Amino acid sequence: MTKVFIDGSAGTTGLRIRQRLAGRRDLTLITLPEELRKDESARAWAINSADVVFLCLPDEAARQAAALAKDGPVIIDTSTAHRTSEGWAYGFPELPGRREAIKRSGRIANPGCHASGFIALVAPLAEAGLLDKSALLTCFSLTGYSGGGKKMIAQYEADELPHELNSPRQYGLSQKHKHLPEMQQQCRLDYAPVFCPIVANFYSGMEVTVSLFPSMLKGTLEDVRQCYRDLYRGPVVKYAQPELDMLSANLMEGRDDMIVTALGNEDRIILTSLFDNLGKGASGAAIQNMNIVLGLDETEGLNIKETL
Repeated sequence: MTKVFIDGSAGTTGLRIRQRLAGRRDLTLITLPEELRKDESARAWAINSADVVFLCLPDEAARQAAALAKDGPVIIDTSTAHRTSEGWAYGFPELPGRREAIKRSGRIANPGCHASGFIALVAPLAEAGLLDKSALLTCFSLTGYSGGGKKMIAQYEADELPHELNSPRQYGLSQKHKHLPEMQQQCRLDYAPVFCPIVANFYSGMEVTVSLFPSMLKGTLEDVRQCYRDLYRGPVVKYAQPELDMLSANLMEGRDDMIVTALGNEDRIILTSLFDNLGKGASGAAIQNMNIVLGLDETEGLNIKETL
């Protein structure tokens, strides 16, 4: 039976992973008493006793935890610490060659939530030659407040909500958001996009949009759609053409799959990905990567639906 240890199980992502794995009969969870949760020697023992370790820690703590691991366990890091590091497979298996790299690797960097949506839209076009790697892009990303962790969840769920939390709030104003390096690297872009993340008063869900003029493409809107159709056939990431007048950022709440679409017309194009920031944007992706490493059905334990 596969032994799993979650280092940092008290945080939002760690808790979600623990909840998802609790009912799995093919796994056993290694746990530490509360008083040993931050004890380095106890954590080192747990890490090296496991077959799979999820790191759900701040970046520096994740680096320290990874250094405690010997050759045995597979490490799946949900922090930002190793997403652009050499020797770590980037955990977005839907892109060409990535699933095989994840299978072979003992070190997997789980993607960031905003980054997942951007990369799903842009990387296939860059790799297919439809979008020049020198393209100057802008990305808007709407997210539910659960992506901010326990502190932000408590702010939004307080009995008295501060006035400013009643409206969407843009952040990352310095254009130094921590997801930008992986967004640029995984799409092999010469320049990081202008990135506008926005948090709003809903629990979970994410809607990432990249806008294009046709002159930015070496092809047409239909070529973009066909690229997505060919690549995203499921089960987790799927191309769809929603017959909706509006797209809600919480449309995929509670799910672990992602919808990718290309909308607009011959003059202006919008590329949009819809998913749950806690699902395909965090714990769902981590479990999918674990399933791939273990040679299981990659949707095992995930909430996947056939339609919107």
